[in-house]
Amino acid sequence: MAMDGSSGGEEFAVGCLLSIKTTFGDEFEGQVITYDRPSNIVVLQEGLKSNPQSRRNIRLLKANYIKEFSFLGQSDDPLDLKKCYLDLNSLQSKEDAAVRQAEIDVERIGVGVTAEAQSIFDALSKTLPVRWDKSVIVVMNEVRVSSPYLAESVTGGTPAANERVRKVLELERRRLQTRGSGQ
Repeated sequence: MAMDGSSGGEEFAVGCLLSIKTTFGDEFEGQVITYDRPSNIVVLQEGLKSNPQSRRNIRLLKANYIKEFSFLGQSDDPLDLKKCYLDLNSLQSKEDAAVRQAEIDVERIGVGVTAEAQSIFDALSKTLPVRWDKSVIVVMNEVRVSSPYLAESVTGGTPAANERVRKVLELERRRLQTRGSGQ
């Protein structure tokens, strides 16, 4: 059955087993858990063909992203609490990992620095361990690069570490100038 995006969702009755092709090219089978008409979102449970006791994925999908679907049959209530299982430890681990990654990502964003300074930080971070200390880039916990982030702004650390940071800094500055003049 093809979708034109105007379907009212009557086809998405709870418990229906569907084979779905999305506008993104994904193909999967799932059971309708619910359909939310105001948001036009279908909640589907995947993994029904495998062991019924195994883990299953829940997919939330805007109905207008469904290119076509076919009805495979009707099944028991997918929300039967006797058959539902949530691995709370796994969910907590995933949440903890996501929070840790978000904290790491936030630390990589300079506060009160220019876009150019952030670009330099990002370039240095590709090959060297870096962090912000207010508006100063700290490389390898010893070399400091202060505003205006030129080779002459590099201080601290061993001569070899300084030279390496200066080299990356000069290359990134050239790249930024080339990109700036090419626009």
